[in-house]
Amino acid sequence: MIKYIVILMTILLSGCTTQRDTNTLHLRLSSDPTTLDPALMVDVVGGIVGAKVFNGLVKYGDGMKIVGDVARRWDISHDGKTYTFYLQKDVKFTNGRLVDANDFKYSFQRILLPETKSPRRWVFKDVLGADEIADRADKNVEGFVIKDKYTLQIILTKPFSPFLGFLAMPAGYVVPKEEVEKWGEDFSEHAVGTGPFLLTEWVHDDMLVLKKNIEYFDKKPEINGIEYRVIPEDITAMAEFESGTLDAMGLPMTEFERFTSSAKWKKNIVGQVGLNAYYLGINCQKKPFDDTRVRKALNYAIDKKAILETVLQNQGVLSHGSIPPILSGYNRKLSAYEYNPQKAKELLKDAGCQSLSLKIYQKPSREVLNVTEVIQSQLKDAGITAEIIQIEWSALKEMINQGKCDAFYLAWIADYPDAENFLAPLFHSENFGAGGNRAQYKNENVDKLIHEAQITSDEKKRLKIYQQVETIIHNDAPWVFLWHQKEFAVHQDWVKGYKCFPIYNADKGVDVRIVR
Repeated sequence: MIKYIVILMTILLSGCTTQRDTNTLHLRLSSDPTTLDPALMVDVVGGIVGAKVFNGLVKYGDGMKIVGDVARRWDISHDGKTYTFYLQKDVKFTNGRLVDANDFKYSFQRILLPETKSPRRWVFKDVLGADEIADRADKNVEGFVIKDKYTLQIILTKPFSPFLGFLAMPAGYVVPKEEVEKWGEDFSEHAVGTGPFLLTEWVHDDMLVLKKNIEYFDKKPEINGIEYRVIPEDITAMAEFESGTLDAMGLPMTEFERFTSSAKWKKNIVGQVGLNAYYLGINCQKKPFDDTRVRKALNYAIDKKAILETVLQNQGVLSHGSIPPILSGYNRKLSAYEYNPQKAKELLKDAGCQSLSLKIYQKPSREVLNVTEVIQSQLKDAGITAEIIQIEWSALKEMINQGKCDAFYLAWIADYPDAENFLAPLFHSENFGAGGNRAQYKNENVDKLIHEAQITSDEKKRLKIYQQVETIIHNDAPWVFLWHQKEFAVHQDWVKGYKCFPIYNADKGVDVRIVR
């Protein structure tokens, strides 16, 4: 408490001498962005900032629907392999130059070039000619076709229904060739895009300043700019917020109860179910966990609702499967596994595992340990002995990917808002280990149905297939399905229109206002 007061007094004293633009939004970043180059961008913090500086052909709209961004409309061929985008003609980079189809072709081919070393190369891997770019002297990809100055065609080698959503990711942002070539590896420090804001200052590990782009082609921001402060410690950030030097911030779990019970702050809390899935993964290739009865027993032995209501203070919704309820394809007919330790015992007896013991692996974290210790206690009530083992994150991933763990506590955060992202990486057998299927789960019917959904252009049919897939996975129980965590933020009284977004790069920052 003394530490908190000292921090607060320091902020208040320093704030007396600081001149602030009253129409600039002051926000917190928990860490410095790794990069603001869309070709290299993978971290959430970079994506939050990058979404305000750059644009793609399409973007995420309300309800995570894909809507036009620089592309005003598009057509998809009957075979699902050719996408034709018709661009707006008044879009400018913040260096003043108009954007055309060649800029998108350059930006996408840059992702594929080996020398770029982009971790998002997989976004365009199915584009015709993507694999041959390194061997071509002109660095030209056959599947990126300029039909005219404002019409771009993308041709895939095979139909892939989620592809449109891929283009809304940072890898789909357009960048100006002349600025990339001018700055080289330092382009991130001098990022030039088309977004509602432009980068004006970046002091690493301290602050990052964005200014309103007055020539933005779409809805213009109502604020003059955004000033991000890099504040790693929650206690420091909360002190700054309560002193008024931050206008809004994500609400840490440790402060949730205090703020939701505060008459002053509870009216200013906004929340949103995130595009995530928290789970206890079970190694389906390791005995006795290769037996579905054992895996179901673990699901029945854990009172997920009680953990969510107590340890997590209702900061989430129960999982019925892997797909979050805010996504199309969510199967509302599925029910969460009930808490029934007696049924768990019966299943274990039927499987010949009356004295089951297992090791639960997790990263070192007090918050995670709070959860797994309750799980450990509940398993004991069902006659299951569990040992908790904490291992540094990189070593933990390696062990899990090699199939050395009995069980492990993890979360999956969406790369793109499509139900496919919660099925194919996590449960298709070709993605064992590092590909995302860390439970080493294999079901040939699931593999077949996932592939069928990927090549199905009929949206209703595709969503029905996803629901069918999730039902099979639910019954096979490769995970203990836990919850989908909610994200919360709190803002000052003078901030209007501030909200949480299901995915980090959906927020363009154009709806928030400051009214004093």
